[in-house]
Amino acid sequence: MNLSSKNLFWSLVNLTLILVIIFGVKGLVYKSFYKTDRTITVSAEGKVAVSPDIASVSFSVVSQGKDPELVQGENTEKMNTTIDFIKSQGIETKDIKTVNYNLAPQYDYGTKNFPVLRPEIVGYTLTQTVLVKIRDLSKVAPILGGLPGQGINQIESVSFDIDDPDRYLNEARREAFLKARAKAEVMAEQNGVRIRRVVTFSENQGGPIPYFERSLGVGGAPDVLPAPQIEPGTQEVTVQVSVTYEIR
Repeated sequence: MNLSSKNLFWSLVNLTLILVIIFGVKGLVYKSFYKTDRTITVSAEGKVAVSPDIASVSFSVVSQGKDPELVQGENTEKMNTTIDFIKSQGIETKDIKTVNYNLAPQYDYGTKNFPVLRPEIVGYTLTQTVLVKIRDLSKVAPILGGLPGQGINQIESVSFDIDDPDRYLNEARREAFLKARAKAEVMAEQNGVRIRRVVTFSENQGGPIPYFERSLGVGGAPDVLPAPQIEPGTQEVTVQVSVTYEIR
């Protein structure tokens, strides 16, 4: 190969490289433009109203006295009686859980040893708390009505929830994405473009919010109480989605 042929060869190689670089840059610019600028992003919410199918009841026995052993014995007897009552209503052992057991001294901060104050223990308070999960909502009212007669003198709360929220989340998710697509198509039509494909999407779940009844203090209640009327109401399961579509 003579010198002129070599020069021609390398000139063609250089020209080819230049063309590859030019068209490569144009392709990247084109791809970047259509990926970032030729898109629309819409958001939508799917919502499903659900009736709760599970309840949680939290209650306590609060006992006081000067002798801690007597306080403990009295408290234990009342709670054991209550748990037997709960089981007699068809509640399984796996759904009964002790969540608090606290024996604490009571102090007298009197001034009989003034100016050196020496608090004196004058008694003890034992609080034992149990959380019960009730899967048959028809039993909530009878159980609440029967607790005071077993020795329960503090009912903290009653809450309602959904045992399997995933099933309803899927319904809400489906509705949210359908709404997002419909919104994107209307926006595209109004602006003279077409939806091509989904570029990216995300979601934010707003699961069921437990419904709580107010705290009930029932100390000193009679042995027989009418069953309270408990209404679980409904809860909303929501899913918010954000979808980015490529347009052309």
